[in-house]
Amino acid sequence: MAAEAELTPTSYIQHHLKNLTHSVGEGSFWTLNVDTFVTALLMGLLMVVLFWLATRKATAGVPGKWQAFVEICLEFVDRQARDTYHGTSKLVTPIAITLFFWILLMNLIKMVPADFIAKPLEWVGIHYWKPVPTADVNATLGMSISVFFLMLFFGLRAKGVGHFTLEFLTQPFGKWMLPFNLILNIVEWVSKPISLAMRLFGNMFGGEIVFLLIWALGGAGIVGMLGGAVFGLGWMIFHLLVIPLQAFIFMMLSIVYLSLSEDAH
Repeated sequence: MAAEAELTPTSYIQHHLKNLTHSVGEGSFWTLNVDTFVTALLMGLLMVVLFWLATRKATAGVPGKWQAFVEICLEFVDRQARDTYHGTSKLVTPIAITLFFWILLMNLIKMVPADFIAKPLEWVGIHYWKPVPTADVNATLGMSISVFFLMLFFGLRAKGVGHFTLEFLTQPFGKWMLPFNLILNIVEWVSKPISLAMRLFGNMFGGEIVFLLIWALGGAGIVGMLGGAVFGLGWMIFHLLVIPLQAFIFMMLSIVYLSLSEDAH
């Protein structure tokens, strides 16, 4: 960061919202957000390790505390998937579990104060690191585009290429209104992943800015420090609801979209 004497609330927030990037190939058209990629990958590996630890010592008798907690979480997600999805695919529950817990772990990084991550990284020469992957629109769009391709796969598998194409061109107004049907269905299919991504990104990015404003307030003397502590605690408690809720909404909408892609119209 620039010299500490030049540090202002605006520069502080801008600094923490800047990604560590790496240009892929010649030029700067393709840019990889290294912090988003690495953090998302680590959270995915952490999810796998946590589930592995729970299953490694799983027993058919009285479960331990960790096994019981994991079983409750998995049963909750499985029940939501079964109640929402009306098709026959057995992939829906694993997809729902992966989406929910992966997004939950990525969202939970928001609870760590920004400087607790940024300062140690600055000591080793990394000056920019945006820690919350879901506050990066590239990550949320990547996940929603994956859901979009799953929608296509589920729809084609359930209906076949011929029936899927016929339905896409003739619904909802019939074959004589084919141009209007095509425009309407393209807008419907494209809007689903975009809205899915923007909803998660908007909530996480907005919450990140408010957290940074509160941390910046803590630098305004004793009064600012006390105010930042009070507001920070309140916002953190509020986010204990927002963080799992956003993961749940993304998971549920993904299941709904997968179910709708298989339904006949």
